[in-house]
Amino acid sequence: MAIHDDRLETYLEDLAHPGHGVLARMGEEGRAAGFPIVGPQVGRLLQQIVQMTQAKRIFELGSGFGYSTLWFALNLPPDGVIHHTDGDAKNSERARAFLTEAGVVDKVRFHVGNAMEILTDLDDPEPFDIVFCDVDKDGYPWAYDVMRKRVRVGGCIVIDNLVWSGKVADESVDDASTRGIREYTQRMWNDGDFLSSLMPVRDGVGLHVRLR
Repeated sequence: MAIHDDRLETYLEDLAHPGHGVLARMGEEGRAAGFPIVGPQVGRLLQQIVQMTQAKRIFELGSGFGYSTLWFALNLPPDGVIHHTDGDAKNSERARAFLTEAGVVDKVRFHVGNAMEILTDLDDPEPFDIVFCDVDKDGYPWAYDVMRKRVRVGGCIVIDNLVWSGKVADESVDDASTRGIREYTQRMWNDGDFLSSLMPVRDGVGLHVRLR
């Protein structure tokens, strides 16, 4: 769901539309298939965060067929690395094809399985500049436990869908996904190691900067 009314949302989507051919085609494919991608508004925000943090190391939890991965990878330096994770091997293969076509596949490390388990077991002790999360929403509290340990001081956690079509503000809604987002949000906003904000972009993007 978009936060804004349809007319304004169309304006914002058009304004953010990527000039990159592969990204545009991936966006069209995602919309046609009803696949939940972050879209160009969030994509441009990811691009800006990479530039502002001068990121070289990124970990994604829940990468789908690589739409957000490509936004990140296009803005990483030549020696940058991003970890793509998805529970479906077909999504991983599709992502590899798109990222190869875009000329950035050498920056990407592919993992198939549960994203939180992959990050927990990753044989790489160095902290990440950015950790991005877009897993199933009932898994957000678990993601919080894992992510907060793996981002460097001065780096950030970025997480999608914190507004969740407005359900988080509706007391009559009590499904597992909505509960997961509410719990994540409460825990992160109460975490003194992070400075948090919720940006009204698309379905609500959380940005958490690690302070210490």
